[in-house]
Amino acid sequence: MTYLTEFIVQLTFSYLSTVAFAICINVPHKALILAGWAGAFGWMVYWLLETAGSGRMLANLLGAVAIGVCGIVFARIKKMPVIIFNIPGLVPLVPGATAYQAVRAMVLGNMDLAIQLGVRVTMVAGAIAVGFMIAQLISELSYRIRW
Repeated sequence: MTYLTEFIVQLTFSYLSTVAFAICINVPHKALILAGWAGAFGWMVYWLLETAGSGRMLANLLGAVAIGVCGIVFARIKKMPVIIFNIPGLVPLVPGATAYQAVRAMVLGNMDLAIQLGVRVTMVAGAIAVGFMIAQLISELSYRIRW
């Protein structure tokens, strides 16, 4: 698969997964398209950095920053709460498979692997949380500089 084809596939499925989750949690219809773009943009930042070899934590952090900034911009455009764009946009970055593997390893008695995977899930979740905080900080700083 060529790099361009893989880029298009990643973009398409990250957009669709974000919109599908947004529909499941009853995001207003007028916000679905932008919520999908927030998730797709955050995932593309993650995917491009991960492909470039930057590491999972930095990629998750910067992907969350991208989602947070998109959420703030889209919220101002649509005059809606930021959380309407941030929560669905977060879905592609959630380490669900790793969390499943951690629980499965714990159930099977492989505690070393369970702890290793659990720490990885915790670090990714922390990176996502810090990414949202950085996006909020960027928003506050830009608002204060503007005024």
